[in-house]
Amino acid sequence: MATNDIYSTIFDEIPIITFIVDSDVRVQFLNAEAKKVVDLKTEIYNRRGGEVLSCVYSTKNEKGCGHAEECKSCLIRNSVGQAAEGKKTFRQQTALRLKSVEKEVLFHALITTAPFVYNDKDLFIVMVENVNDIMTLKEMIPICCNCKKVREDDDYWMAVEQYVNSFIAVDFSYSICPECVEKLYPKSKKST
Repeated sequence: MATNDIYSTIFDEIPIITFIVDSDVRVQFLNAEAKKVVDLKTEIYNRRGGEVLSCVYSTKNEKGCGHAEECKSCLIRNSVGQAAEGKKTFRQQTALRLKSVEKEVLFHALITTAPFVYNDKDLFIVMVENVNDIMTLKEMIPICCNCKKVREDDDYWMAVEQYVNSFIAVDFSYSICPECVEKLYPKSKKST
């Protein structure tokens, strides 16, 4: 296997949306995961990241992505600027406002950006980690006031541990707090 083939294969197997961009956030390469979220019917290469991701602000100014007032606070654009100065960005949280077919959606992501040089050209790897599922846990969750089961959208009730585990792989260990020990096992208190 040729060296370039193995690197290309590895790049495509990264399970996170990954772009290689220039200093103006123009897409030079993208991996298979990124191809799942962009409109492949339009030209992708040498277009700015906001245009490729369908950011709502990319069409707000006639000059395109990077020129609207909101673009000044774009974490992707700013992290590429910082990477150009040699500073890496690691898993910084942002919410991207993207256009879907019929509506605007909020896409929660962690951004990681690092600079590198290839063929004497300054390039930047930008990883956009989808954390929408985790952000769901920050929303209001309907929970039974008696048994503490959580209601899913389809009126299915599940244990809170099962609900949390469906979003993030955590296991719970059980213990009992001092107040509950006193309430449930009053005779276990040491007599003084």
